[in-house]
Amino acid sequence: MRKFDTKVQYLKYKVLRAVAKHAWKGDLLEKVVDIPKEIIPGGTPTMRCCIYKERAILAERVKIAMGGDKSNPNVIEVIDIACDECPASGYQVSDACRGCLAHRCEDVCPKDAITFDAQHKAHIDKAKCINCGRCAQACQYSAIINRKRPCENACKIKAISMADTGEAKIDNNKCISCGACVYQCPFGAISDKSFILNVIDIINKSDDNSKYKVYAVVAPSIASNFTYAKLGQVITGIEKLGFFHVVEAALGADMVAYSESKELAEKGFLTSSCCPAFVDYVHKSFPKMVQHVSHNLSPAATIAKYIKETDPKCKIVFIGPCTAKKMEFQLEHVRPYIDSVITFEELQALFDSRDIDITTLEEGVLDNASYYGRIFARSGGLSDAVAQGLKEHGLTDFELKAVPCDGIEQCRTALLKAQAGKPDGNFIEGMACVGGCIGGAGCLTHEAKNKADVDKYGRQAMEKTISDAISVYNIGKDN
Repeated sequence: MRKFDTKVQYLKYKVLRAVAKHAWKGDLLEKVVDIPKEIIPGGTPTMRCCIYKERAILAERVKIAMGGDKSNPNVIEVIDIACDECPASGYQVSDACRGCLAHRCEDVCPKDAITFDAQHKAHIDKAKCINCGRCAQACQYSAIINRKRPCENACKIKAISMADTGEAKIDNNKCISCGACVYQCPFGAISDKSFILNVIDIINKSDDNSKYKVYAVVAPSIASNFTYAKLGQVITGIEKLGFFHVVEAALGADMVAYSESKELAEKGFLTSSCCPAFVDYVHKSFPKMVQHVSHNLSPAATIAKYIKETDPKCKIVFIGPCTAKKMEFQLEHVRPYIDSVITFEELQALFDSRDIDITTLEEGVLDNASYYGRIFARSGGLSDAVAQGLKEHGLTDFELKAVPCDGIEQCRTALLKAQAGKPDGNFIEGMACVGGCIGGAGCLTHEAKNKADVDKYGRQAMEKTISDAISVYNIGKDN
């Protein structure tokens, strides 16, 4: 078994691997109903109350692995049948209640939701409670606690609530598809739709790249994933899957940094456009700030656009840690350039579905980008790259005051200040995931939030400036 953080993640991987294996064979449609039994062959349940419920949930996981609910535009889905073990959220009175005489909790409740028993212990009427939290603040014993479900705790933009029937409910008008809830749900009841079948279809129809070439654009955070093998072996493994060539998204990051730094100097204030979840967050929660978002495409879309302009018939698959990328590639202004997206989790499933042991492979070469493009994978990397871009443009008179935002909560704070006309700086680097892309929901392992790995990967290209990297391909210099 590969290194996975949790059994939930390993289960998700097994479903993806099984679906991919049958897709390669061409018998998925006839075997799809048997996949739950393949994964749990015995008659004894291993995770749920009975084997029937366990397999019913697996069947839902198979559907998501095959693309999920087409009527739901969000790539993040709730498996209702799997979401039944978490207690109801809201304020509750704990055993710490001393039955005091002050009854401050009762005095501050605006809905008269608090009553007392014969021992003066407080009780909250859930039918009346509006979860304002005043009672918790008033209690001198801290006896009233706010219990939240893991998914609600994970969602910092409050897009998750509880449906009347008890399962988690996602508000698509708020959700930015960052996937934080996906990783934090202990029951795996929230998952990201997979486009793994789409990728297999793209590869199969290319006829060994004779009809069209299939390029893999890999995120720089690949350096902190697949820690059990060498990066060059991962690159060779991707090519063995049927890809014509592997290109660094970091080269697109170089292009973005070069262009974005000039744009910043011209406009005086800017927010980044690299993280699709952050950009979506600005559009949904801070519409007045949309005018300040950089005009640049994300690094992945930028390099994909260049490849498509060079080879119009090619197909491009982005591989990275980001569930929000699965939403981004469907956007009207990105769709012409990126044909599909899979995560590192799904890449591992593809390797194993073809019985490719990457540890046995020779090392391929991945050498497209500069140090500055590669460090986009971590929080603060984009700011460093923009500073370098200003230097290479000769714009040394412009003073960069970067505000690197490590996670969506810091993004919110920075955007609130900027919207109020009191920004902390002139360039907001928005990263929805804590740590940056290395903390993405689609990482192979979430223990590998290692900035040192990214910096080490970047230093392997340290001899290149941003200009050097993009000049090799004759791109970006006139943008």
